[in-house]
Amino acid sequence: MGSLFISFIFTFNTLLFLAASYPSNWGWPKAPPLVWPQPWSPYKPPPGFTPWAPSHPSPRTPPYNKPPPPPPPPPPPISAKIFTQCMRTVPSSDFYSPDNIATFTSVLNSTAQNFRCLNSKIRKPLIIFRPDDESQVPPAVKCAQKYNLNIRIRSGGHDYEGLSYISLLKNQPFMILDLYNLRDVDIDNDPDTGNATAWVQAGATIGEAYYKISQVSKNLAFPAGLCSSLGIGGHLTGGAYGSMMRKFGLGADNVLDVRMVDYRGLVLSRTYSFDPQNGQDHMDDNLFWALRGGGGASFGIILAWKIQLVKVPSKVTMFTVVKTQQQKGTATLFKWQDVAPKLPDELFLKVIIQAIPKVTVLTIYQALYLGNKKTLAKIMHNKFPELGVKLVNCTEMSWIQSVMTITGFNNSVPPKFLLQHQPAFQLGFFKAKSDFLTTKMSMEAIEGIWDIFSEQSAPSLMIWNPYGGKMADIPEHAIPFPHRKGVICKIQYVATWFDDKPETQLKMEDWMRRLYAYMGNYMNYPREAYLNYRDLDIGKDERTGSNCSDPTIWGPKYYKGNFPRLVDVKTKVDPTNFFNHEQSIPTYMTMNQCTDVI
Repeated sequence: MGSLFISFIFTFNTLLFLAASYPSNWGWPKAPPLVWPQPWSPYKPPPGFTPWAPSHPSPRTPPYNKPPPPPPPPPPPISAKIFTQCMRTVPSSDFYSPDNIATFTSVLNSTAQNFRCLNSKIRKPLIIFRPDDESQVPPAVKCAQKYNLNIRIRSGGHDYEGLSYISLLKNQPFMILDLYNLRDVDIDNDPDTGNATAWVQAGATIGEAYYKISQVSKNLAFPAGLCSSLGIGGHLTGGAYGSMMRKFGLGADNVLDVRMVDYRGLVLSRTYSFDPQNGQDHMDDNLFWALRGGGGASFGIILAWKIQLVKVPSKVTMFTVVKTQQQKGTATLFKWQDVAPKLPDELFLKVIIQAIPKVTVLTIYQALYLGNKKTLAKIMHNKFPELGVKLVNCTEMSWIQSVMTITGFNNSVPPKFLLQHQPAFQLGFFKAKSDFLTTKMSMEAIEGIWDIFSEQSAPSLMIWNPYGGKMADIPEHAIPFPHRKGVICKIQYVATWFDDKPETQLKMEDWMRRLYAYMGNYMNYPREAYLNYRDLDIGKDERTGSNCSDPTIWGPKYYKGNFPRLVDVKTKVDPTNFFNHEQSIPTYMTMNQCTDVI
């Protein structure tokens, strides 16, 4: 028995010796040299750190005691010239740099909607690139990665904080990828099935899309935004509410497919398969979910949307009724909170609150009804007699004419003007905020709104957009936009001014924040916000007083319980956080990092 045990020990030691002598024969991979930090690690080694190495390395193993290889050299300093050389297959006419300051400034300001974001003290992009074709976008992504150049993606320039054409990130050069030339609208109206869809490129405005849809059929429409100059590329990534949302949901609820360029420079779509030779890959369900309301500039560059068109009557009806404080304005708005979310799904009745300085505060009730005026007048008489709507107040029109009216164009402007990409209102400086009202405000609380508005001498306003209908039927996790059941209305606050004096801006922003603080007394907590009314104020950590954007603060406000899933998708589809801005979805590695802003 003893000799058998000794024999076993001898045999076992022999096997260990052979395994150590010929490790490759046993399939054991050789350990790579130790490199710090790992490519996926956001952490930096502490001062004086040296990698661990054994004091007596074995001659049969790699020399772990050797220092790691030097890191690759940093990319050369980037310039507009270097970037255009990297994009050598693209015509030089598609690039705009400060070398030609007049043209550069003209293009930079061309679709900027908020003059507050054109402050001369804010850094300008290194270069603006306007691709003529979708195929030019992937090379731009690769060149921007090569030179560590941040990309700002602009379709219509309506980001409320200007983040599609400015950058407040410190010490990070950036470029603008302006999708202005990518504006095709390809409509497929199948007469056999009655189904109608459209592929709309990201540079098109919703006004263009609306007009071209109306030219195919007066009974087709799309339920998206109220401002015709909105770029559809960014608009749908935030949800895209409109005057038909109570009937059909948001614009993002009616998206069928997307074409998007990811950080690898591949074009993704739900119908594609992995095909690197042709630069394509399949878009999985999680990414498709994230793009419809989760902020597209966080995940890649949207090239085009496939949207589901909806059926509307040949004639729709609108009315506008104005109430003042003296005309039972308080009592009428108080009643509106009960009525508006419970009206038929085909009826959208919003309220605009605006002051006539030193005179009164107006409440302007504007309705769109997907039906005839007789039926609308009857509904209003039965459901909301306090508003005093009569048949004479109601006007029938085509759906595309209602778009013109809601946008703010007068009756003399033909719908074809929507192809001009021009807003209906005078552009200026503004600051905006948002809320979601879930508990009815008392008459005393509404009177407090009038008091704050009576202090204002500029044309500022609040807009109350009613919910209910289809919005209450869709689960809050169906897409990243979570504000659904239980919401009475979405509130937008807008302070507007028309001069560039710093004291004017401070005065207007102070008024806005006082109104917002007052309304906070009547909101549920945690307080919510609408992504497409982007507000950099809500990302600031008031506990530290620092001027930084904290995703753990703004994330739950925009997305509620959908925020963790968005972070998970971001980490998988853009692990290096290449697509980033001041309020972009973070990866797991960057979620607890507060982004310093200027």
